[in-house]
Amino acid sequence: MLSVSDYAAALTRGAPLMDLRSPAEFQRGAFPGAVNLPLLTDAERERVGIRYKHGGQDAAIELGSNLVSGEVKAARLAAWQAIADGNPDAMLYCWRGGLRSETVQAWLADTGRHVPRIDGGYRALRRFCIDTLDRNREWLVVGGRTGVGKTDIVKRTPGSIDLESLANHRGSAFGKRATSQPTPISFENALAVQLLMRDSRPAPVVVEDESRTIGRLAIPERVYQGMQSAPIVLVELEQSTRIENIYREYVVEADDREGLQQSLETSLDNIRRRLGGDRHGEVLARMRGAFEGGDADAHRAWIGMLLDWYYDPPYDYQIGGKRDRIVFQGNADAVCDYLRGTNG
Repeated sequence: MLSVSDYAAALTRGAPLMDLRSPAEFQRGAFPGAVNLPLLTDAERERVGIRYKHGGQDAAIELGSNLVSGEVKAARLAAWQAIADGNPDAMLYCWRGGLRSETVQAWLADTGRHVPRIDGGYRALRRFCIDTLDRNREWLVVGGRTGVGKTDIVKRTPGSIDLESLANHRGSAFGKRATSQPTPISFENALAVQLLMRDSRPAPVVVEDESRTIGRLAIPERVYQGMQSAPIVLVELEQSTRIENIYREYVVEADDREGLQQSLETSLDNIRRRLGGDRHGEVLARMRGAFEGGDADAHRAWIGMLLDWYYDPPYDYQIGGKRDRIVFQGNADAVCDYLRGTNG
């Protein structure tokens, strides 16, 4: 059985975690590298829970044994065996590290496969992740106007954490991706694992300057507050290059080409109130014209309008209040060199 002192290793060493909870439990939140191989399906778990409520533990165990027997048991056991055989460092857990994981561990042991069980199960690992997020850390924030390439710089920096990648969202009003964002719990767990992997480095944790939320996901409070008081490295870039960067990322290299226009129009509609009705109409007309004519310059035009009217004014105001935190500023190459010197 893995104890609390082994939780960090269990989460960071890359070995598969055999999550024996029901699919519904797994969908609410999971850990990176976890594979959902439930002992009980959602319907089976509900039936066992009802039996437990009315008949007690022994009656519930008897029903569970009947539900997972014969061919059903053989099929599920084969799936657990396949993970164990292919991954000698695999571990297993259920909600509390109790009956479900004890049962599967015993069944595997009967076949000669000895898989460690995590003490306290998912609930204990989740608490460990929450505690990890609540620790004080030293941060270094990469800031700059929209389109300067902050995300690329973070990705190129040793010891950095790409919050937008973990959240599966670009972090702006137009940042929604074709695939859905993780659940809040899964996002927090993934961030905690990244921090655990990063904690052995003495240098600050480099992250991109973000608002409190990335899409629909909130940055954990202690992490966000740390970012708000951290030194800032500011990336500077002329507007024409910023426009080109945005055009490439959001139009040319968009991950949902078929639904791109509708997605962009929906995002534009979402900021109509802040943009203003007249300006919204102007940007929308330019955007539609760009798609109808396949005109790259027309796309660059509506992107420039959004920078001038929506993105730059509030950013310039906000950065004005953070000037005392700026420790370095320059173009992308200069910032990368600075970060390598700080975190290399």
